[in-house]
Amino acid sequence: MPKWLKVYLSGLLMGAADVIPGVSGGTIAFILGVYDRLIRSLSGVNKDSVIMLFKGDIKALWRHFDGAFLLSLGAGIVTSIFLLAGLITHLLAEYPSYLWSFFFGLILASAYFLINQIAGFSFRHFVGLLIGVAAGASLSLLVPTQLNTSYTMVFFSGMIAICAMILPGISGSFLLLMLGMYGFILSAVKSLDLAVIVVFAAGALIGLLSFSKVLHYLLNHARSMTLSFLTGVMLGALVKVWPWKVTDTWSVIGHKKLPLEEHLILPWDLPNYYWPTDFLLPIGFVFVGFLSVILISYIFLRNSTNINN
Repeated sequence: MPKWLKVYLSGLLMGAADVIPGVSGGTIAFILGVYDRLIRSLSGVNKDSVIMLFKGDIKALWRHFDGAFLLSLGAGIVTSIFLLAGLITHLLAEYPSYLWSFFFGLILASAYFLINQIAGFSFRHFVGLLIGVAAGASLSLLVPTQLNTSYTMVFFSGMIAICAMILPGISGSFLLLMLGMYGFILSAVKSLDLAVIVVFAAGALIGLLSFSKVLHYLLNHARSMTLSFLTGVMLGALVKVWPWKVTDTWSVIGHKKLPLEEHLILPWDLPNYYWPTDFLLPIGFVFVGFLSVILISYIFLRNSTNINN
């Protein structure tokens, strides 16, 4: 398989994750072995790159930012987001417990994968993990706010969401959900509202170029502690994707009705509980989600040195 195609497929999987509240595109990048290369490329905004730009040395600038890699990965992400936005919206409305079960398995396997990336896991890493769990659970239990949907808010939503999207463990779409912007942005993508998409993309680009430098520094100077905390945040976010929940209030955005406030329950506390569909099938989707991450990581990391070189 050509290197560019592997990178493009990685982008497809990252884009699929970014559409899902609770699953991070950064986590998928880590699993696929392209994360370090991605952060290194994005953090290339410096004095040298500015000089190249003013000199008009496009070829040098392209090499400096690893342009072929970013183009292939970005094309995959954009393709996936546009293809899956409508599908995810439909599945969340029609089969929420099965979809959340699948996400639950994805996050569990992703957390397991990230913990294995922490060399010499010790007590201080465990403390960082617990702090992350507390932070993730607290965020997950926040009641989503419904902010105005002005272009200014769309711009800042893009900045906030993209910062989370490149972090392993924190979902950008989940933060959009907390801001009350998830349904609005997803609907804009689905209906090809170019004004909203362009403003959101501009915010995302600025957030991406600035925050990637901070993340690059943390991963170079405090990698294991950073990963411990982010893994904890991911585990804490399992509260948000718990498959069995009852919706207390709803938010109507356009023609879609999205859950606003929910409380978690055990499967057998569901109204009209029927164990094959309310317990057995969700558990099956948890395993499918878990095994999907394991299978993807095996396929891609088997030749990860070919992608990273």
